[in-house]
Amino acid sequence: MRRIGIIVLDIILLAVIIASVAYLVLGRDKIFARGIPNLDFIPGQKSSSEITAASKNIPVQEVVRTKAVEHEIKGLYLTSYSAANSKKVDQIINFMKGSDLNAVVIDIKDYSGQISYTSQVPAVVDLKTSRNTIKDLPAVIKKFHDNDIYVIARQTVFQDPELAHKKPEWAVKNSATGGLWLDYKGLAWMDASKQEVWQYNADIAKEAIGLGFDEINFDYIRFPSDGRMKLMQFVNMAGRTKAQVMADFYKFLADNLKDEPAYISGDLFGFTTERTDDMNIGQQIEDAALYFDYVCPMVYPSHYPSGYLNLKNPAASPYQVVKFALTKGEESLAVVKDVRAKIRPWLQNFNMGAVYTPAMIDAQIKAGQEAGTYGYMLWNARNVYSYAPGK
Repeated sequence: MRRIGIIVLDIILLAVIIASVAYLVLGRDKIFARGIPNLDFIPGQKSSSEITAASKNIPVQEVVRTKAVEHEIKGLYLTSYSAANSKKVDQIINFMKGSDLNAVVIDIKDYSGQISYTSQVPAVVDLKTSRNTIKDLPAVIKKFHDNDIYVIARQTVFQDPELAHKKPEWAVKNSATGGLWLDYKGLAWMDASKQEVWQYNADIAKEAIGLGFDEINFDYIRFPSDGRMKLMQFVNMAGRTKAQVMADFYKFLADNLKDEPAYISGDLFGFTTERTDDMNIGQQIEDAALYFDYVCPMVYPSHYPSGYLNLKNPAASPYQVVKFALTKGEESLAVVKDVRAKIRPWLQNFNMGAVYTPAMIDAQIKAGQEAGTYGYMLWNARNVYSYAPGK
């Protein structure tokens, strides 16, 4: 009998051990199913809002993250491919040392719509819209932080062919064919009136903040600007103008990200600083300034038409173009009640319309300073930078 009792006790003990292990494993799976990134790869001071365990019996380390102290950002744009290349990252860090530059802008979702890291956002996982270009994104962010470089995530929103083909019911429809509407480049766009698209992008932004980014920079926050415009079909305008839809979207982002320890910025067409209409794309700087920390007009001189300010070739006169555009922007925001945003422009650092010398880059920076804007970001699509301002 004594032997039987011992055997019974052994069986009970084994059953308890198996049940405990199974409980822990299932609990862990539940945690990751919610889209919380692996805490082992998050710098100790870089976390999103409070993280709770899926089970009270499972200890989850709470990682406290504080919002970066606001300072004047002077940044460079980097593609996800550049950020994925350790040699390129080291090159950029060394290039920035001893200069005025103190920030980088990294693509986490570019014009293709593909997420550049392995996302745990449920919709991204379900739709397979990530490609894991940057293998260890938190480590890349940490390397920049270790060198006192502020890190911004650039996230395109409504130009998103990847999501459009995976979720066509959320995309702009062609009223003639019933299929996807495409712009002149053959790219599909998401329906800016669909709140499901808003939520998809807000969830990605929250995850990126949790990975350590100091700011989320939203690009293509507008309706399409080219293509067979009369054939575009939107399903949820509800009597709103395009500008009203975009204003509602800006507010949605602000409300959903207000408790996150990061800043938010929005990219705008350069002409928003001086136009009083929405240019049929829904963008008005006065609306955006109510909800973003920074509005970022793309005042590239090469993008202004011949005859602008009576200039035959605006690209060859960067100081005049940028000074006028940004001065008008500051004047526009000066009369807006409860304005939240500062203007931080994108400036031209590429050859188009003229060969851009260090003096021409400095001329744009000087123009922005004189207009009263707050910092700048330099754009070069190929990430070829040969001049670091202030160095």
